[in-house]
Amino acid sequence: MLSKEQIQMRDPFVLREDKDGYYYLYGSTDPDIWKSKAIGFDVYRSRDLKEWEGPFPAFRPPAGFWSDINYWAPEVHPYKGRYYMFATFKAEGVCRGTQILAADHPLGPFLPHSDGPVTPRDWECLDGTLWVEQDGTPWMVFCHEWVQIGNGTVCAVKLSPELDRALGEPVELFAARDAVWVEPVKSAKNGVGYVTDGPFAYCCQDGSLLLLWSSFLQGQYAQSIARSATGSILGPWLQEPAPLYASDGGHGMIFRTFEGKLILALHTPNHSPDERPVFIELQERNGKLELV
Repeated sequence: MLSKEQIQMRDPFVLREDKDGYYYLYGSTDPDIWKSKAIGFDVYRSRDLKEWEGPFPAFRPPAGFWSDINYWAPEVHPYKGRYYMFATFKAEGVCRGTQILAADHPLGPFLPHSDGPVTPRDWECLDGTLWVEQDGTPWMVFCHEWVQIGNGTVCAVKLSPELDRALGEPVELFAARDAVWVEPVKSAKNGVGYVTDGPFAYCCQDGSLLLLWSSFLQGQYAQSIARSATGSILGPWLQEPAPLYASDGGHGMIFRTFEGKLILALHTPNHSPDERPVFIELQERNGKLELV
């Protein structure tokens, strides 16, 4: 058994599975997700969020798989009786994108479901997440990367009912600079730009639709929230004036414990190999979220 402090992981995602009473913890688990050849995605499981079994190999690339670097940000969503993993992949000379994988069990093995990325093939994209509107229409929310467009954006694209392809063109929801608190980042390769990372949609008990996403403030990773003015994934989206969490952590998601507590999962700090999954209790009040 491991504690989460022993698990090196970025972009943590927790699936609560009522069928077997386990929490499943996914994330970017390769020791060096930036420069080394990719290995795959591991998953851990726990009954109490404290002691974790694993790692179990949730995904390993099959022979001939198109991507061999930068395996990032796997999310696993139950949908129509199966489990669908939305994950980011990259290859030299090929744009980064989110592909959808599928399995019959949360431990996997997850296998390619969509034919390559469902994000636009000529866009540098990452961090796709699933959102199903009240009418049952599935959407993928994802980021168009700042490294290609300077001012990174969050976009949404409608998916087929089978989650195997995109239907139509993406819609831009908002850009990084729409949030007043966001500050630029600088890299030797890509220059100066504004980051959008890790979108995750959450519907409050009063029907308010929120979208978690991350960027940078004073050189540190930060977790923020946007609010849909209409309750639809298409917005328009209003930005909170300050981050929810600004202590060099982000790429968050929200889940409820078996006991009903609302939990924010994110990774902190933001530098390798020290990043760890962190769970912070949230309080929901009048359609707003606060750290407990």
